Amino acid sequence: MSQADEKIEPKWYVVHTYSGYENKVKTDLEKTVKNRELEDFFFDIVVPMEEQIEIKEGKRVTNLKKVFPGYVLVKMIVTEESWYIVRNTRGVTGFVGSGTDPIPLTEEEIRNMGFEVPTVNVDYEVNDNIKVLSGPLENFTGVVQEINKEKNKVKVLISMFGRETPVELEFNQVQKI
Repeated sequence: MSQADEKIEPKWYVVHTYSGYENKVKTDLEKTVKNRELEDFFFDIVVPMEEQIEIKEGKRVTNLKKVFPGYVLVKMIVTEESWYIVRNTRGVTGFVGSGTDPIPLTEEEIRNMGFEVPTVNVDYEVNDNIKVLSGPLENFTGVVQEINKEKNKVKVLISMFGRETPVELEFNQVQKI
């Protein structure tokens, strides 16, 4: 598990657990990290949950449900020690990956989970001319009206059918002309 050739940045890994042990693994791992002062290697430990609304006896009941039962997501820097600690936490059956090498989630996978959106720096500003690179408006040009970094969206005025139409697009769908 040599990382000499890799930038040492924390990545999200998927840890497989016994069913029902997800929260116990999370708390045990957090305790171990604190006790061993390994906060420089572990950045976040998450059991993804979503609200589920049910109607019971005519009443609306909201429950939290695990999105991925049997899995815990860990944002960490993999070293021999950090890998060993996770592997040996009670309830953990292993990392998702091949053999001894855990495979980190891609940024796209993280985004698709609505989980953590890496901040994106854009090279265009309000009033800049842009070209749409993908989607139904591909090859149209327009003017940037607003940049929303929280949502990774850009609002663009695109001229179509003889009038200006405001359109919201993803950061990666447009390029400065």
